[in-house]
Amino acid sequence: MSSTLVRNQRHAATAPSAEAISRARDWTEIQERMLVPLYEAVYKRLDVGSGTQLLGIGCGSGLALLMAAGRGAGVTGVDRHAERIALARERLLPDETQHRTPAGARKGRTRLVLGGPADAADSTVPRYNLLTAFEPIGCVAGDADGLPTAIEDALPFTERGSAVVLTGWGPPERCATSAVLRVATRLADGPRQPLRDDLEEIAAQSGLRLDGSGRVACPFGYADVRSAVRGLLSTGLFDGAIQATDRSQVEKEVAEALHSHLRRDGTVWMPNIFRYVVARTP
Repeated sequence: MSSTLVRNQRHAATAPSAEAISRARDWTEIQERMLVPLYEAVYKRLDVGSGTQLLGIGCGSGLALLMAAGRGAGVTGVDRHAERIALARERLLPDETQHRTPAGARKGRTRLVLGGPADAADSTVPRYNLLTAFEPIGCVAGDADGLPTAIEDALPFTERGSAVVLTGWGPPERCATSAVLRVATRLADGPRQPLRDDLEEIAAQSGLRLDGSGRVACPFGYADVRSAVRGLLSTGLFDGAIQATDRSQVEKEVAEALHSHLRRDGTVWMPNIFRYVVARTP
């Protein structure tokens, strides 16, 4: 049996639950747009366009890929969550999702794969010249686990000297959301202090050379407290707290923590700074 077939059977055997699908929808409809300034800043800095072949590691439901494709880039996205890949397909390959031939402008330029970089190996696709890992790290223990391995798995399919973008939360004092995130560590009995993102260390572990960094303002804005709770829980950062207590308890305490960010019109507003590092492949 081929290794590709084994991987496909493994992914197919883990069907997403109704809760996972609902959370993916919340991420797509509420939370993902908060990181648009980060995507825009990175794409502008690296002049992403028609000559770009991008691999998005942990691409989620595909908004960053959609923005890159809109600039003319060829994009491949990989993610280990079937529910998020399904939503990315709805966004980026709607004709394919409806069992029709993809539009000519997209054909061969957009690929979405359930799994990691090794699962996306295809000798007919041009080598990547940009890797992105846009899921910010640095909030909970282990949130960067597997990232160095994913980068290393992608290197055989990547041009020499290509850019690799790693992202993390900025300093806690510059992130209003950090106070809300402390609910997660307290309920899960985790570390009491926010973790460092260690972007430079991950780059070094992956054999990359540093080529700059930047900071981007990404405020979190929500229509109301209920939307804010749904959006924040969709990130997965509160999963440990939910497992240690229960979802209703986490929702209650997150809502209480949001009151200091509630504005008179009922909206929620939390200014944040995110950080990114640009490294280069050997």
